[in-house]
Amino acid sequence: MFVEAIRKYCAAHGIAVEVRSEGWLIVMQRGLQRRLALGYDLGLNNAVAHRIANDKAATSEVLQLSGLACVPHALFLNPRLHAHLPPAGSWDAMLALLAKHPAGTVVKPNEGTSGRFVFLVTSKPKLELAVQRIFESHASLSISPYLDIAEEIRVVLLDEKPLVVYSKNRPSVVGDGERSLLELAIAATSAERRAPILRGMTDDLGRDQLDAIVPAGERRMLNWRHNLDSGSQPVLLESGETRDTCIALATEAASTIGIRFASVDIVHAGGRWLVLELNSGVVMESLGRFHPDLVTAAYEAALDKVFG
Repeated sequence: MFVEAIRKYCAAHGIAVEVRSEGWLIVMQRGLQRRLALGYDLGLNNAVAHRIANDKAATSEVLQLSGLACVPHALFLNPRLHAHLPPAGSWDAMLALLAKHPAGTVVKPNEGTSGRFVFLVTSKPKLELAVQRIFESHASLSISPYLDIAEEIRVVLLDEKPLVVYSKNRPSVVGDGERSLLELAIAATSAERRAPILRGMTDDLGRDQLDAIVPAGERRMLNWRHNLDSGSQPVLLESGETRDTCIALATEAASTIGIRFASVDIVHAGGRWLVLELNSGVVMESLGRFHPDLVTAAYEAALDKVFG
C-alpha cells in the first residue's frame, strides 16, 4: 500500500520515483527537489521525535513527565550491552514488576510494531521464556502492566489533524456446548484470517484450553492482542464522544513529543482512556485490505506536506 500510494502520487504530480532495496528505499525527484522515504518514514518528523516515538519506554517517560495519562513502559537492555546495565542486573527488577502486577505484565521489544514478539506474562517461567525470545533478536525490551482493555482506538495524525480513526475489534466466538474453543475458532474465521488468529491462540493457550468445550451462549475472545495482524478487524469511527476524546488525547501526545505524522494507539482500561504508544512509521498495510482508498488518501495528504 505504501509503495503503491507513493507511485500513484508521483505519477499524478510529475515526480520521478525510483524504488530501491525491495521497496525499503524510495527516491522522489521533481526538478532540483529530492525527497526520500525509508521504510514507512516519509521524512516529516525530526530525528528526535522519530526516535522517541519508536521507543516505547521513552514515549511513556515523556508523556508521564507532561502529565498525560498513558500506559507505563519500563526499559530493559539486552545482556549483550552489559557495559550499560545496572550493577545488580535486570532480572530482579523484572521480577519486581511481575510481583507488582498480579494480573500479569506485557513483555515486548522496546522498538517495533505489528504485535510481533509480544507476550502476556503471568509467571516466572513465562517471563524467562519471553525475555529470552526477545533478546535473541532485539537490543532492548519494555515491560508494561497487563490491562483488561475494553477498547483500542488508533488515530493517524498529520500536523494535529486526524486522517484516520478506527477501533480494533478482536475476534470472538460464542459457545454451543458441543464444540471446543479451537473448533469454534476454525469454523468462525475465514481462510485469510485463520492463520494469524490460530497462531496467537496456540502461542497463548495450552492444549487443554484449546480443547475445552465452550458452554452454550458464552462469548470467548480469541486473542488478547488488538493488532490487525493478529486477526482484529478495523471499524471506522465517523463521529461521537469516543472519537473526539481519542483525537484530543492523541493530538496532545503527538504535540508533547513534537511529532507531525504518526499513528497513536489509545486504550480504554480501568474506566479511563490512556495512550498506549506512538508510531513514527505510519504502517497501514492491514487497514488497506479493508479501506484502500482511505489509506491512499492519508499517504497522499502526507506527501502534499513533503512536497510543500
